[in-house]
Amino acid sequence: MKNRYHCCATCRHFLAKKKESGGMIYRCVRLGFETKTTYTFDCWDPKDQISSLLRREGHSSS
Repeated sequence: MKNRYHCCATCRHFLAKKKESGGMIYRCVRLGFETKTTYTFDCWDPKDQISSLLRREGHSSS
């Protein structure tokens, strides 16, 4: 089930890192490639805080 929280930025495998030259790099550490905060993939594994929000709203977490 897709929901408003389903995006890379809310996944436990998402890593945001500052570049030395400025700006940010966003990576999926599980898949090993750069991503964007708004991308969505079927392998999404929500962070604990997001799972809690989903349960409160009556959604499943996957």
